[in-house]
Amino acid sequence: MWLWSSKTGATPDDVDRFWQAFLRRFDLEHTFRFAKQTLGWTTPELRAPEAADRWTWLLIVAHTQLRLARLLAEDLRRPWEKPTASGRLAPARVRRGFWNIRTHLACPARVPEPRGAGPGRPPGAKNKHRAPRYDVGKTVKRAEPLKAIGRPGRSW
Repeated sequence: MWLWSSKTGATPDDVDRFWQAFLRRFDLEHTFRFAKQTLGWTTPELRAPEAADRWTWLLIVAHTQLRLARLLAEDLRRPWEKPTASGRLAPARVRRGFWNIRTHLACPARVPEPRGAGPGRPPGAKNKHRAPRYDVGKTVKRAEPLKAIGRPGRSW
């Protein structure tokens, strides 16, 4: 791992502080990667900023739940991973064993009753409620607008 500082004449205390700051940054970057890739933070295409805020808080709750379930989780490690004490499991490893935890917990809800399909929109009817569009804060001026350029995978 690379650690770099431009401070001249750094004392050993400064080097220790830089190293600790680097480790905190490393933890944060991996937390964001876990939230995006494993918990699906950026997966849904949410239409409203309020929905994005609710989704973010929901993922924070899920991450907190995984942190709190560390002591209950069994270490289901892959062959190349080293064994870890149950109190030191990372959220991804707790997530692997979460199914085993869930089967031992009491369920406060009843079993859902099948109701069949909902009415939905009749076949052939067009959507009359278009999704609202929100400005994302364009920061780059382009010679041609994106509509003229065309983006792959998007239909304008």
